[in-house]
Amino acid sequence: MTATPQTLPDFTALAREFSPMLLRYLGRQVGDAALAEDLLQETLLRAARSLDGFAGRASPKTWLFAIASRVVIDHFRQPARRQKIIDIDDTAELEDGALALDERLVIDEMNQCVREVIDSLPPDYRAALVLHDLEGMDGAQTAEVLGLSVGAVRVRLHRARQRLATALQKACGFYRDRDSVLRCTRR
Repeated sequence: MTATPQTLPDFTALAREFSPMLLRYLGRQVGDAALAEDLLQETLLRAARSLDGFAGRASPKTWLFAIASRVVIDHFRQPARRQKIIDIDDTAELEDGALALDERLVIDEMNQCVREVIDSLPPDYRAALVLHDLEGMDGAQTAEVLGLSVGAVRVRLHRARQRLATALQKACGFYRDRDSVLRCTRR
């Protein structure tokens, strides 16, 4: 959905189209489905209030993700909040629900390890990583959402990935079991 400076996008259509993506993003940021729902409502409320100021310089998707990012930042500014990211499987149904229980356990074990390491990243690195690598935004979209240059996003992504790799090597021992399945143990 696009909008021109002359015509404002339909809020109901925007909310319907982008709410699932925003909810998944918010869920990954806060690690709590109920809280993500609350933050989605706050995001949509802020979007509705500022719709008159939407000039169409950014895509509606980018504009909404920028609002959602500010909502998350405001949420974490509250002193009692703890940052947590959850894995994709906790926010969306698997496309192939036919995984065997043992395969599911292996995946969960790996996800838990990675999730804890992502959790430990500084918020600015984590936000860039989640938007780009998990939400699939390109560099320009990520930059626009975070209010940064594309170059600054590249730097944050590079540093986030380096920290992620280093932390995973320190925190996790990776090995292959007797079935040659990649596994992880916490050190």
